[in-house]
Amino acid sequence: MEQGLLFEVRKQPTKKECVSAPQGYRGLAAFHKYWGKKPVECLSYLIEALTLEHEIIFDPFVGSGLVAREASDRNRRFIGIDINPIAIELSRLAVSPPNVADFFEVFSQMKTIVKPAIDTSYSQEAGEIGSHFVWDGDELKSVWYTGGKERQELKPTARDIELVIKYANYKPKYIRDMRFFTNSRINTSPQMTVLDLFTGRALRNIDLLLEYVKNQKGSMREALLLTVTAASGQMSKMVFAVSNRGKTTGRIQEGTSVGSWVIGYWRPKLHFEINVWNCFENRAKRLIKALSTIEHGTAVELSSDCSDVIQSKVNVALVRGDARRILTKLPPASVSLILTDPPHSDRMPYLELSELWNAILGEESQFEDEIVVSNARERRKGKDSYTKEMGEFFTDAIKILKDGGVMAIIFNASDSESWEYIRGLQMKSDGIRFRGCFPMAYSARSVIQDTRRGAMKYDYVLIYEKCGRDYTGPNRWEKLSELDGWSSSLPRWI
Repeated sequence: MEQGLLFEVRKQPTKKECVSAPQGYRGLAAFHKYWGKKPVECLSYLIEALTLEHEIIFDPFVGSGLVAREASDRNRRFIGIDINPIAIELSRLAVSPPNVADFFEVFSQMKTIVKPAIDTSYSQEAGEIGSHFVWDGDELKSVWYTGGKERQELKPTARDIELVIKYANYKPKYIRDMRFFTNSRINTSPQMTVLDLFTGRALRNIDLLLEYVKNQKGSMREALLLTVTAASGQMSKMVFAVSNRGKTTGRIQEGTSVGSWVIGYWRPKLHFEINVWNCFENRAKRLIKALSTIEHGTAVELSSDCSDVIQSKVNVALVRGDARRILTKLPPASVSLILTDPPHSDRMPYLELSELWNAILGEESQFEDEIVVSNARERRKGKDSYTKEMGEFFTDAIKILKDGGVMAIIFNASDSESWEYIRGLQMKSDGIRFRGCFPMAYSARSVIQDTRRGAMKYDYVLIYEKCGRDYTGPNRWEKLSELDGWSSSLPRWI
């Protein structure tokens, strides 16, 4: 167990209007690009409506840790599980972030010690430091210098070519070998290596960051490692160089502008190599800004053992592993609310997408145990196995709910087959009953949602109640029925 700091419990309850019109992600929720985050307004509203203080909330697919944060924010006990290593690390940061002054001090030390070493790989003999390098395939086309009032965009010099050659075959010391599958949907193949994603120069500079970070301790080390992962996409070859931006709007900006890494492992022919320190500094400053808005309150102990929360020894347990195995260790009728965003069929192979981040963390992924639908044929993760595993999991999950306890499942899919395990829940009428659902709006626009044909525009929150004694708390169904779009009927797919 380790001691951290809990957020101040919020005094004002979440308004129902905020659920249907959530704000964009802010603070710690906006720090990292981990996918599939859900609006905190909806999560907090459900927690307030469906639980009382000190009751236990369980999230077996904890993801970015937003449920963990909102639960501990409201003085609930919490158990979170995820098979994805970075998900547990993000959840720990959400619940127990470092002190902003301490983080700023370490970051400032890094700027003094590490930045000059990184700058040597981008510098001209006169001392200018390149910020952006435009590549067309394997050919360096131009170098940007942004230290003055105006950006200078110049042809590569002999010095630039010399530095590229010097680090071309660099082999990283602190990033483990990555494991990829044959998945055209996210553009990966088993033959890919880290040099397909980064220049040798970028890998050398990431190593300089990691060498310093790994000498730190506790939550500071964890926060800095997450900062490197959060910045890693912009450090890679996956940053698009966008020419004549604005063609679709008619407001064309001449020249080349910087895109961003969004999702998957696409390496465009025309792309940027961005100064690694600048990428890290931008992310670190975002975290500093988020930490500065947090009012630290009552001390909280974190555990990696669920029984510590069950026995009221600690308020929060975060456990890395297969939720199906860990679930069997929880006693029956011990949890008041299961609030979770489970794998949505074939919408996102989280472990495959997180392989870069987990490699930087130095953590291995249990691909064999992930519940998912993956296009990677060698993984043999199809919809039949997904439906079977999800159905078995939620059958067991019902057992840990107290009588009158609630299970809130955040889910949506565009095909009837993916709803099969939800249909299975309906058949368990002796143990659980459907109470209603409502559409949950997303907090932010998504490139994936906006451009992919048939993409979901919202998820459903499906509410089930464990049969048994009558619930004696506040009238939760009245509070939920006030939400926009609330329906006592199941979605049309079921």
